[in-house]
Amino acid sequence: MPRRIQSPSSINTFKQCPRKYYYQYIMRLPTGENIHLIRGKIVHDVLENFYKIDNEKLTDNNYMEHMSMHIKNLFMKKWDEKVDRMKATGLNDDQVAFYKEESTLMLANWITELFTTFEVERKKHPEETPAEVFKKIIPVSIEEEFRDEELGVRGFVDYIEHKDGKIKIMDYKTSKNAKMSPEYKLQLAIYSLLYKIKHDKMPDKVGIWFLKHGEMCISVDQELLDHAKFEIEQIHFATETSDIGDYQKKTSPLCKYSSGQCDFYEVCNGHKTAEEALKSKK
Repeated sequence: MPRRIQSPSSINTFKQCPRKYYYQYIMRLPTGENIHLIRGKIVHDVLENFYKIDNEKLTDNNYMEHMSMHIKNLFMKKWDEKVDRMKATGLNDDQVAFYKEESTLMLANWITELFTTFEVERKKHPEETPAEVFKKIIPVSIEEEFRDEELGVRGFVDYIEHKDGKIKIMDYKTSKNAKMSPEYKLQLAIYSLLYKIKHDKMPDKVGIWFLKHGEMCISVDQELLDHAKFEIEQIHFATETSDIGDYQKKTSPLCKYSSGQCDFYEVCNGHKTAEEALKSKK
């Protein structure tokens, strides 16, 4: 059997619960939508498209207002496109309004930091127009896929910065808490390794842009790359088979909780067959 192409998400799913990995990545049972996935996609889309702004319209008198209106319009458009899907998850109007306000605040935090970066660059280059300064703060890469067939792993990087001779890889998160969890660290380690393989150069920093709080970065070293290699090797070894018996159930509070349950809870506990779950996908 050819090796499955893994991702940080699939590896972390296996570590959380091998049986969940089996249902999601081998049987490919359908997964449900929830507000966190929908909202996360909206915010990522807004930030990905922000840099497509018509920077030639930025002037000394209006650049802050123009950028603020641009991100607001992007957000409103994306939000309106997805609001019915949010309500379909069971949220009422007040709950939808709460997440909308929270998302607005996240984007406000982000653009406030962008304004600070913009002003720093303006002071370095007072002779340049706002449009020229804006070009200097655009990441060199946005939403780029990295993939290595030999390793059998891939990942999507939100953005990459080259600044003052340093390379920084960043990922956006809408998480409630700003914590560099083992799951996040593994994701960043894999991104660092994939970048090193593709460019034959190790990035200097890698981190998470916690949109409720700010940036949190770690330095990239050989130990971090070795951590990624080890986890990739382990997941390939553990997933060579397609026998469900080789994917043990790991019971935890994530199986069923106050506001929901695992996508595969019904199948895992015998309340529904895998065939019934697959039919619901069609």
